Amino acid sequence: MKIINRTKDAVLATDAVLASTPLARIKGLLGKKELGRGQALILRPSNSIHTFFMCFSIDVLFVDKGNRVIKAIANLAPFRLTSIYFKATYTVELPAGSIASSNTSSGDILQIG
Repeated sequence: MKIINRTKDAVLATDAVLASTPLARIKGLLGKKELGRGQALILRPSNSIHTFFMCFSIDVLFVDKGNRVIKAIANLAPFRLTSIYFKATYTVELPAGSIASSNTSSGDILQIG
């Protein structure tokens, strides 16, 4: 799947994977050594994440049902916990630096497909 920031006309990922089952969401990126350029993990439903037991930083987007970015968190380090974003229906986990390189921010509209 591709993830495009329609507001900024920027490709965020060309190889996004959807984790929509409880087991897939729990596993998330655990056990991975890195999240490669162009890769992303979409957690649905999700309004909060953690990076416990991960060995690399990630960028995180919390997105509402209208595909609007509610919160963009750059370089979330391992062993951290985010706030709960009650309006978020899904989360996009991206390689660190993706938010800065695409200039993605709160209010941007995403397209996933």
